[in-house]
Amino acid sequence: MASPHHIQTGKEELFHRLHHNGRILLLPNIWDPLGAALLERLGYAAVATSSSAMSLSNGYRDGEKLPFDELLKILKRIAATVKIPVSADVETAYAASNTALKENIKKLIDTGIAGINFEDSRHDASGMLSIEEQSEKIAVVKKTSNDAGSCLFLNARVDVYIKRNDLSDSQKLAETLKRGQAYKAAGADGLYPIFVKDKKHIETIVKETGLPVNITLTSGIPDFETLESIGLARLSYASGFFKTSVFAMKNIAEKLLRGEGMDEATANIVPSDYLNGLISE
Repeated sequence: MASPHHIQTGKEELFHRLHHNGRILLLPNIWDPLGAALLERLGYAAVATSSSAMSLSNGYRDGEKLPFDELLKILKRIAATVKIPVSADVETAYAASNTALKENIKKLIDTGIAGINFEDSRHDASGMLSIEEQSEKIAVVKKTSNDAGSCLFLNARVDVYIKRNDLSDSQKLAETLKRGQAYKAAGADGLYPIFVKDKKHIETIVKETGLPVNITLTSGIPDFETLESIGLARLSYASGFFKTSVFAMKNIAEKLLRGEGMDEATANIVPSDYLNGLISE
């Protein structure tokens, strides 16, 4: 029987390969083991978590408000529930210093995840870390991972398109390229310029950084065929599935409160046997 470490390393290596096979890795974001199991059953090659969905569904606001120990427990359960790789949105890894970052990365690796999203925003302010600061942190994450015998996939999130509204579109692209190249040099495995939508910007980032590029599935982005033709490696749904679920619940709940919607509430229900069947004994 393979050791847990060998299984985890296998998942990490598979997760790396999924970014380099010439096809878009469609990476839906979940927040609990059932969601991960459902997507695995449907045939998804990997799953990722959404920090906002995990926080909100557990009664906390987004922005590292979900206690780190709780995050670790949930990630461990998700990773243990499925055979496919799990990537975790860990924001800034809850670390105020590089010493804390090193310890937290060790704990994250121990949950069995195969990758992380690691962002360059500050949680105590509206700004971003400097390129030098974030590059140093990325280097710490990669060294910690290597020292632990792990090949954890580090998806470096670049928040220029949502945080730097003082910049023009061309300046946002230039800053993203500068950060992307620096993060690659520091050891990043992938680049996530969150909420970039323009086809030319995406194509330029793919070509100029040489890293697997991840964008968010949101309104205004090019279609699947176009994204694949320009070499996009990964497409995430962020909190989309969570918001869709909440919308469906809110819609029916409002109707029931008005004495309406009984047929809708009892239609299209997923059978309990199906849900139970998603979870192993």
